[in-house]
Amino acid sequence: MLAVEDLTAGYGPVTALDGVSFTAARGQITAVLGANGAGKTTLLRTISGLVRPSRGSVRLGEHDLTTVAAERMARLGLAHVPEGRGVITELTVEENLRLGRLVRLRRVGAGDLDRAYALFPALAQRRRQSAHVLSGGERQMLVIARALMAEPTVLLLDEPSLGLAPRIVVQIFDLLASLVADDGLTVVLVEQNARSALSIADRGVVLNLGRLVVSDTAAALAGDEQLRHAYLGF
Repeated sequence: MLAVEDLTAGYGPVTALDGVSFTAARGQITAVLGANGAGKTTLLRTISGLVRPSRGSVRLGEHDLTTVAAERMARLGLAHVPEGRGVITELTVEENLRLGRLVRLRRVGAGDLDRAYALFPALAQRRRQSAHVLSGGERQMLVIARALMAEPTVLLLDEPSLGLAPRIVVQIFDLLASLVADDGLTVVLVEQNARSALSIADRGVVLNLGRLVVSDTAAALAGDEQLRHAYLGF
């Protein structure tokens, strides 16, 4: 579904990604792991067109994304949820959700909103309220729900558990697992909590200082004690 080949990118003279290659298969969760500064966020930003690579390619199915404008990504089936819970606080919960649908240039139907509220019941209770009153967990639910309104085939998630209570993290990770199993969604998950990420992932990619250390099944990575201690912190 998503193929990254020899991807190299950076900021001015600083190289943040150096020749990274991996694939994310349809209907699987691929966890991108590594310490702070490993290049995880830059990887997602380069895949989604927010950072342009100096070398390499990103392919979504038959489309070469390195030549596609960032605003066209959603219409090709790619959704990116950056770190930081970027809701539009001046809008209501429902208005935020409607924006997610509009990036595909499609009309928002009642069924689209009903599905979002079924996935995130807490949002249904606040649909008419301004997004600035939401808790951190509710904001994270809203940005994920807004991305799903665009009906992506590939979802890029950057640190969805950051700063959230463990109970909310479990809810979000359980939802991701069900979307992958039931809808065939492909998820590329950047997550500082490597143990939690590997518990739901099918495969894992470990980065260090912008370079690929290893790409393997989640079970193999979780079972490699030397690798865990050296790069994953557990």
